[in-house]
Amino acid sequence: MDGAQPAITDGSNLVEVRNLVKHFPITRGIVFQKQIGAVRAVDDITFDVKRGETLGIVGETGCGKSTTARLLVRLLDPTSGTITIEGQDVAAAKKDDLKALHREVQMVFQDPYSSLNPRKTVGSIIAEPFVIHGLLKDSGERRKRVQELMDRVGLNPEHFNRFPHEFSRGQRQRIGVARAIALEPKLLVADEPVSALDVSIQAQVLNLLRGLQREMGLTLIFIAHDLSVVRHMCDRVAVMYLGKIVEIAPSDDLYGFPRHPYTGALLSAVPVPSPSGGRRERQLLTGDVPSPANPPQACRFHTRCFKAQELCSQEEPVLEHKGTRNVAACHFPLSEAEAKLRLPAALSAANGSTNERGPRTIADQSSSSSST
Repeated sequence: MDGAQPAITDGSNLVEVRNLVKHFPITRGIVFQKQIGAVRAVDDITFDVKRGETLGIVGETGCGKSTTARLLVRLLDPTSGTITIEGQDVAAAKKDDLKALHREVQMVFQDPYSSLNPRKTVGSIIAEPFVIHGLLKDSGERRKRVQELMDRVGLNPEHFNRFPHEFSRGQRQRIGVARAIALEPKLLVADEPVSALDVSIQAQVLNLLRGLQREMGLTLIFIAHDLSVVRHMCDRVAVMYLGKIVEIAPSDDLYGFPRHPYTGALLSAVPVPSPSGGRRERQLLTGDVPSPANPPQACRFHTRCFKAQELCSQEEPVLEHKGTRNVAACHFPLSEAEAKLRLPAALSAANGSTNERGPRTIADQSSSSSST
């Protein structure tokens, strides 16, 4: 598999997130509830996404990446901070304004079955955005448009009247994608869209998303825990740990020379295709992930970091450039030698050939995309 195709972008930001915070209160009592703490799911993150770009967000379970996705589409209300999309402050938008927002921003969910109404036909599910926004009021025109969308995502338009349970997982995810692109949004937030699918089906759905991005000029925020998938989907990657972004960099730079020890640990866990593929040092993360309700002081990773020193428990590091295009929050970032020692040999070889890129697809083990 080749590297991600460079983003076709005019250089301007579509999304600007500043100091975004989402805390879930912990309460005690039934009648008179008293807040005794908070789960700090997302804790002061800042990032931008350019038009036409694909930004990946990765991290362990519980790092806050899915909460971030829901904040971006306002399925959750932020505790504080701003989310600006197309110049509009989404975080401060009222309910009446959210309807207009959802014409520009849509989401593809992790579990395709739970995100589809089992009592509705596929045709009515995909047509729902048109009904909500008062578009295509003529039923014949609406049906024609829905069948065009079904064909576009690799579904048989003749299956218009089938129910979700009559489709495979891969097909159900295609239904979710068709619904998400129905209003031709500018931003698509994909929250682990392939984690519940078989490997061969994953490739088909990923290729579908990339094809739609090229055709429609979509900006894509791609959330996943599989770093090998993110490597081949994204232009830039943000790494989250306990509600914080600890590193953000262009994909080639992050996978070729990670600076934060946590990023290095994640990359060292990527499976190696061949035991003889080269020597590397597997960096195992020790201990459990601390509770987001009581995160460590200063650097949140210092309790599990092999490079931790006294400063790490006293002063919180800020995101800053570390002599490369990587922006990392670390007092003692990885040296080039330390980073290379942790990279899978196959990944290092791929990084050496990512300068020459063209249109690409992810390797697919199945020849029929419409049947899965």
